Amino acid sequence: MNQIYSSIPTAQLIVELCVLNGIEHVVISPGSRNAPLTITLANHPKINAYSIVDERCAGFFALGMTQRFNAPVAVVCTSGSALLNYYPAVSEAFYSNLPLVAISADRPPHLIDVGDGQTIRQPDVFSNHILYSANLKSDFHNSEDQSILDFNTKETHKALQTAIWNQGPVHINAPFDEPLYNKTDQLDFIIPQLESLKPENAEINSSDFIKSWNTSSKKLVLVGVNLDEKIDKNVLKLLSDDPSIIVMTEITSNISDRNFFTNIDSILAPIESEENTEKLFEALQPDMLITFGGLIVSKKIKKFLRQFKPKKHFHIDPREANDTFFCLTQHFETSVNSFFEKANSSLNKIESSYFESWNAIRLKTLEYRKYYKDEIGFTDFAFYYSLFEHLPQDETVHFANSSSIRYANLFDSRREIKAFANRGTSGIDGSTSTAIGYAVASQEPTTLVTGDLSFFYDSNALWNNYIPKNFKIILLNNAGGGIFRILPGNKDENYFANYFETTHNLNAKQLCEMYQLQYTVAYDLEEVDKELPLFFKRNDSPQLIEIFTPRLENDKVLLGYFDYLRKHIDFQSVLNFKTTESASN
Repeated sequence: MNQIYSSIPTAQLIVELCVLNGIEHVVISPGSRNAPLTITLANHPKINAYSIVDERCAGFFALGMTQRFNAPVAVVCTSGSALLNYYPAVSEAFYSNLPLVAISADRPPHLIDVGDGQTIRQPDVFSNHILYSANLKSDFHNSEDQSILDFNTKETHKALQTAIWNQGPVHINAPFDEPLYNKTDQLDFIIPQLESLKPENAEINSSDFIKSWNTSSKKLVLVGVNLDEKIDKNVLKLLSDDPSIIVMTEITSNISDRNFFTNIDSILAPIESEENTEKLFEALQPDMLITFGGLIVSKKIKKFLRQFKPKKHFHIDPREANDTFFCLTQHFETSVNSFFEKANSSLNKIESSYFESWNAIRLKTLEYRKYYKDEIGFTDFAFYYSLFEHLPQDETVHFANSSSIRYANLFDSRREIKAFANRGTSGIDGSTSTAIGYAVASQEPTTLVTGDLSFFYDSNALWNNYIPKNFKIILLNNAGGGIFRILPGNKDENYFANYFETTHNLNAKQLCEMYQLQYTVAYDLEEVDKELPLFFKRNDSPQLIEIFTPRLENDKVLLGYFDYLRKHIDFQSVLNFKTTESASN
C-alpha cells in the first residue's frame, strides 16, 4: 500500500526532515489549518502519532516523553490561539534543557491582520524562550519556485538540529494556503544532502579547578536536576570518600550514596534560628563550590550560598551554567564523567573535618525525623514519611509543584527511584500531563505525587486514550494551596483563604469515574499504611488514591519540624569540633 502525503510540499518536507532527524513521536492536536501535517504524520510508517485535544496538555505530554527519551518530540497544532497554549511547556523546556519541537500551522501572510478568523501573529511568538524559530514561507501548492522549498528545508533542518545538539525547544511555523486536505502518494521534492550542525567540543582548561581542589579543606558539591547522565561509580566514590567534601543532592538529582546529604533544608532551616547563626554558616561555608545538573529546588541553599559565597564556583555541564549564587568562576562544557576522568589523576585528598563534623549533624537529623513523626498526628509530613517507606524499588516518581517536591526533598528514599519534577519554571500547570507523557513513553510503572491545586488545574491531562494500566496518581488533598501557609504572610487576613490559599471542597472521585481511573481514599495514617502497599501492587488499571490531610495543621507541623531539630540537635558541636581540631594542630 502506497504511503499517503499531503499534496503541499512544505508539509511533506517538514515530516520527512523530522524523520531524518530521528523524531519518532509526534503529539497532534486537532485542527483544520494543520491538516496537511496531520495527514502526512498520521500515515507515516516511522512516526508514532498521538492525539491530545488540549494544546497545553499536549505540550506537557510531549515534554514528559522528552524526559524519557532524552530526544526531540514534536507537537503539532493549528493556527491562532492554539499555538499560545504551548507556551507553558515551551518555557519549561527552555529552562529544563529539553528538546521540545513546536510545529504550528499558520495562515498565509496575506490573511494576517485583515480580519480573517483564527489568525494571530505567529512568527517568533516564543522569542524570549526558544533556541530557534524557523519561520517558513508559503509554497502555494506545488510551486515551481524551488527557492521557497530550499529556504524551508534549510530552516526546518536548522531548527531540528538546534533542538538535538543544544537540548532545548524550537519552533517551526508553517503557513499553508487552501485547499488543505488534498493528498498524494508521491513526494513532490527531493531532500538535498544536509550537514550535521553539531557544535565543536570546547577545550577544557582545568588548572584553576585542580589547584583549588588540592588547596581547599571545605569543598561543597551541589547536584541539581539530573535526568539523563548516569554518573560513574568511580566519580561517586571520589566524591563520597574525601573528608574535605560534602555532597548535597535533591531527590531529582537521581544519584545516591550513603554519605550524601539528601535533606538540605533539614540542616539549613534549624541553623537560621540558632543564636550563633552566622558562625555556624561560616563553618559550613565552602572554599570551593562544584555544581552540576540543572536547577535547584531549595531556596535555603540558594540564600546561604549567596550570602556566604565560596571563593571559587565551578559548574560542569555540556550546555550551560547558571550563575545562581552570583560567584561563578568557570564553566566546563563537558559531561561530569568526562571531566573527572581527565582530572582525576591530578586530584589529591587533604585532611579535613568538614565532612565528619557536618555528617554527625546529618545523621542526627535522620534520627530525630523519625522521633518527630512518632509525636505528630496525621498531616502532609506524616504522609510523606510513609510514602518513602512504601515506594517500590525502581519506581519512577513524578512530583508536582509546589509542596510535593519540597516535602519529597526532606526525605531519603531507602530504595532506588527515578524522580522527576518540572523545575524549569516550577509551575503547577502541567505536572499531570508530563507524568502521563513519561509513562506512555516508558511503559514502566510510574507514579505521580501531586497536591490538589496542581491536580485539578491540569485535570484535562486525563483526557486521552493512552494512559498505561500501571500509571498511578497519589493526590494529597488538603483543600487548598498549602504552600502559601508555609510561606511568609499573614494567614489571618480575610482575603488569604480566597486569593492565596484558594480553599475548596473538591474531590477527585467524579473525575476518576469520568476518565475510568480506579479510585481509593484514605483519611488517616492507618488507612495510608494499609492502602499504599495494595495501591502499588495493582497494575491492571490506571488508579488514583486521594489522601485527605488537615488544611490548618500541615504548615504548623512542617515549620515545627525544623524547630524540633534545632532543640534536639547540638548544632554548636560543629564549632566545638573545629575549635578542638584547631587546638590540636
